[in-house]
Amino acid sequence: MPVPVLPPYHASDALKPLPHGFFGRRGGISTGLYHSLNVSLSSDDDPRRVYDNIDLAHQAITGGGDDRSDRSTVLLLKQVHGTHVVTATSPWSLDTRPEADALVTATPGLVLGITTADCAPLLLADPDAMVIGAAHAGWRSTIDGILEETVQAMLALGANRKGIHCSIGPCIGRASYEVDRDFQEVHIAKDTETRCFFSPGRAGHYYYDLSGYLQHQCASIGIASWDFISADTCADEQSYFSYRRSLLRKESGFGTQISAIALPIGA
Repeated sequence: MPVPVLPPYHASDALKPLPHGFFGRRGGISTGLYHSLNVSLSSDDDPRRVYDNIDLAHQAITGGGDDRSDRSTVLLLKQVHGTHVVTATSPWSLDTRPEADALVTATPGLVLGITTADCAPLLLADPDAMVIGAAHAGWRSTIDGILEETVQAMLALGANRKGIHCSIGPCIGRASYEVDRDFQEVHIAKDTETRCFFSPGRAGHYYYDLSGYLQHQCASIGIASWDFISADTCADEQSYFSYRRSLLRKESGFGTQISAIALPIGA
């Protein structure tokens, strides 16, 4: 039986040797608007292709076989742009995934997954404590504290704040993220230190640096270290799905990419 060609992904040196990866849109089997590694369970894509794409990403980071019976160990969420964090202690199915925007675990054998299409995927780990986390950080959940809530949930499992590394994955870049004055004022009213992450655009508009603000938050909450992938999901059509790009083009739908981290059995 031929070995499947697995999709490419970015990894962080600081999270190794834990299996993990930030995937883009390349390397899957979806077609048309969702070409090719679409993992959106809410899109109009063929669900069988979406399931297979999730399996491909799972195999890529864990080195596992193509037995679909273990698909439930890839834990995804119904993401709602909030700050609720789920602590995973056992697998759940894709059909019973909970409503939340982050998940953490200290249970070996689980793969934590986040889907994005311009929002920032965060993968976190305290390798010494063997506690991992994954979070979906859009502008709303970021300003409301999704990063700190995820860290708090990791601390409850035995992680040490000074031992946690956060890797910020591909998201929409400042040059593509134009927002209006109301958006800026909401941010500054909640955190005056966000002002430097806005730069002037056309009249009454600004460009917002989501990744930059997340890096600022990493420093502010006192975790050990962080890194980020320099990319712009909206501008790089060949590599990433983008919600904003789909809106600007008035397309009928959009796909999402997956980012995942695993705590292997025996770790």
